[in-house]
Parts: sequence; structure tokens; C-alpha cells
Amino acid sequence: MCQVGEDYGEPAPGEPPPVPRPSREQKCVKCKEAQPVVVIRAGDAFCRDCFKAFYVHKFRAMLGKNRLIFPGEKVLLAWSGGPSSSSMVWQVLEGLSQDSAKRLRFVAGVIFVDEGAACGQSLEERSKTLAEVKPILQATGFPWHVVALEEVFSLPPSVLWCSAQEPVGSERAYKAAVDSFLQQQHVLGARGGPGPTQGEEQPPQPPLDPRSLARLPAAAQTEALSQLFCSVRTLTAKEELLQTLRTHLILHMARAHGYSKVMTGDSCTRLAIKLMTNLALGRGAFLAWDTGFSDERHGDVVVVRPMRDHTLKEVAFYNRLFSVPSVFTPAVDTKAPEKASIHRLMEAFILRLQTQFPSTVSTVYRTSEKLVKAPRDGPAAGDSSPRCLLCMCALDIDAADSATAFGAQTSSRLSQMQLPIPLTETRTPPGPCCSPGVGRAQGCGQGACRREDPQACIEEQLCYSCRVNMKDLGLGLAGDPGLSD
Repeated sequence: MCQVGEDYGEPAPGEPPPVPRPSREQKCVKCKEAQPVVVIRAGDAFCRDCFKAFYVHKFRAMLGKNRLIFPGEKVLLAWSGGPSSSSMVWQVLEGLSQDSAKRLRFVAGVIFVDEGAACGQSLEERSKTLAEVKPILQATGFPWHVVALEEVFSLPPSVLWCSAQEPVGSERAYKAAVDSFLQQQHVLGARGGPGPTQGEEQPPQPPLDPRSLARLPAAAQTEALSQLFCSVRTLTAKEELLQTLRTHLILHMARAHGYSKVMTGDSCTRLAIKLMTNLALGRGAFLAWDTGFSDERHGDVVVVRPMRDHTLKEVAFYNRLFSVPSVFTPAVDTKAPEKASIHRLMEAFILRLQTQFPSTVSTVYRTSEKLVKAPRDGPAAGDSSPRCLLCMCALDIDAADSATAFGAQTSSRLSQMQLPIPLTETRTPPGPCCSPGVGRAQGCGQGACRREDPQACIEEQLCYSCRVNMKDLGLGLAGDPGLSD
């Protein structure tokens, strides 16, 4: 038993002990010869060359382990100007160069989305940002696209459809594609021609004027986007809305230019924060798609995350040592207090916990790796499964006799919800409100369409998280007691 006055040792320190700097006698843990320049974790000190080999290997191993990108396939790199996405573009640029030991075999393009209107930037500030972005994009040598977030207003209604999903290539199909690619290289080499390069592998495209892609949008669209984000009542809903609009815009550009894969620069630290944030937002059923290596919810275009093994600390060290260019662009949560949104609060919680317990991020990240994309029972596994209109995730629809509290309330509550939006502003007059050409590939499944209450049909095609965000947007659901603040 505990005794009065018993000494249990020194009290726990209030702050974590500082990471020891590499001494002159300490050597690199990899080569055991060179002087270390970075310390990733306690005891893991690397020299410059070994750290680069370690960093590049993690990127290549993530692509090689999953084998989702086939040789000659067009991949669009989503570059935001931040450290992680800049490092991703740099890795692809070095992997496609002639000096690379094991060259990457896909065709790359880069896209940058100007989000200045959503963040309250002026035209002068946005023009200055574009002036910094353009030289970096031109230096990559890839086909590049600069689009403004205001262009979401001109997107076709087909962005809300889930395109027919192509079957995921098996290991045999990947090996066959590699053999065919190597055979083409051998034939070109036998003819005396140069091997395929980044520019030669790309199929011919219509000529694009880069200056036209970097122009600012119309003032009416900018004003409409600013009013949209000003009408949002919470910063959490703003960040979710911005992410949804950005994703739809990038996917539309990928489809328009023939890209079948989209690479994002989500790091291990960012995915750990995103996993905990989505749990708090009620998106636990979609964690495997939101944080996994591949996201196939959109069907014809697959989103991949090759930087998910790199921590923000490793990314910062690599960009510093090898002078990776980046551009700072303010976000909607820039200079926001810690408790301003769920995203900011969870980020501060994870990063603060990481400083005290260095295995926090890796533990959360390894947990996300164990999540399996298991389809629901019945026809939901195919293209006929009901999907959310905004995030395109499969809806978690419970049966009428569901035993869960939310499922029991949803069936009786959804029929009473109404959106205070005129019918002409919600959809086009001809056709049923939930016909395959407007909302989703399947109809409402209730026989005759309820034209007298089309808003309820739209709400039934939204997941729980998107319905909450619509409430914060002021688009209804205020009378729903289950979704109130």
C-alpha cells in the first residue's frame, strides 16, 4: 500500500526534454561514416546523402507497394504551394529525370487552385501570388494548369455523378503493362531513336495558353464566392466547403485533360489530424477513403496519397536541405485561434501531444492503415449504391427496423425536413428532382417522385456530415432537433 512520505522519484517534467544535437563523435546511423546533419527521432541521426536516400525510398516504396499507377498513365499533381505538395512534385520531377536510377514511368501534370477569393484576398494579393506560382510551375517542365476557385460556378452538373468505376488493375495486369512498356522502349532503342521522355510519352493535346489559365476570374463570380463563404456561420463548415469545392474542381480538370490519377501531398502528420477530425465530424464510416493511400469513390479518377509515410518534420528537413521551392498562400484558418474550428482544435491537440509523446502521430497513422474499405451488404457495393451529392461517399442507409438510435430517427425525420430554397434555384424544372440526370445514378427508389417536396429528396442524398454543413451554411435543417447545436 501507499505510505505517507514515500518517495516515488522525481516529478514528471512539464516540458519534454530537448532533442540532443548530433555531436562530433556521433556518426550517421546508416553509413556509420559521415557526420549527421538531421535527427528525425531520438537516436536516428542521418547524414545528407543517407537522409535523401531514406526520403526517396519511402516515396518510391509507397508507389511500388500499391501498384496503382500504370506505365504511361497520366497523373495530375495537386500542388497547393505548401511544403508537402512541393516535396511531392520535387520527388516526381527527380523520379522522371534521366539521371534517376529507377525512373518513374507515368506522365505528370501539375494543377494549382487559386483560393484567394475564399480567403478574403484582394486582387493585388492574388496577382502577386500567381506571379510567384508561375515560375515554379514553368521550371518543372510539366503541363500545368492554374484555375481559380470561382470556376466551380461553371462546372457541369456531371461533377455530382459517380462515373462508372473501372475495375482495379490486378497484379497480372500491372506486370503486363510494365512488360508492354519495356518492350516499346526496347523497340525504340533498336531503331536508334531516343528513349521516351516526359514530353514524348504524353499524348498530343490541344495547345493551351498558360497566360489565359492564370488570369483572374470575372468580378461577378468572385463576388458570388465571397458571399457564399461569408454566409457560412462556422469556420469548420468553411473548411469543409472549401475542401469539397476544391476536390470537385480538381477532378473536373483531371477528366477534362485525360488524367486518370490525382496525386495529393497529404503527409503522415496531416492524415493523422484528418483522421481524428473526421471522427469528430461524423465521418467515421468514410475514414478508409479519406485517409487511405487510394480513394476510388469518384470512379473514373482515383486520388492517391504517396506522401502519407512522411512526417511534417521530415518534409521540412528535406525541403530545407535540398532547396525545394514553395509558395505561402494563406488559408481560411490562417491566424485563427486554436478553438476557432474543429480542424484547428484537433491539429493543436495532435501536435501538442506529439511533442510530449513522439509516437502519437505514428500510432494514429498506423491505425488508419488497418481500416478496410468494406462495402455494405446488398447492391450498395456496385454503381447503383446511393452516394452523397457533395462528398460522393456511399450513404450509410439503415433499414426501417434499424436498431441504432440514429437510424431509427432518420427514417421518420428525413421526410419532415425541408430546405427553404426556391425550387428554381435548386434544380432545373424538367425531369424529376432525383432523376439519374440530376442527383445520382439511381432514382429515389420510392416509386413516383415527390415533386411537392423535392428538398427532402435532396437531403436524403446527403451524408450526415454534409447535412450538418448545410445547416451551418444557412440552407435549412434548422428545425431538426437531432442536428441542432
